[in-house]
Amino acid sequence: MTISCDDCTMQHTAACDDCVVSFICGREPDDAVVIDAAEARAVRLLSDAGLVPRLRYARHAG
Repeated sequence: MTISCDDCTMQHTAACDDCVVSFICGREPDDAVVIDAAEARAVRLLSDAGLVPRLRYARHAG
């Protein structure tokens, strides 16, 4: 899974304020985050337990 703010439909919205990417990684703006399947499952489990915000990333169509 590759997550890039440039590809996200939620970019520049209030969703960025508690985005799991910035919450976990404290990344710089416009830096992509790449996680493997095991890490994606871990993030989903943390989210399901209410420990991190849920992933709202959605890639732009086209």
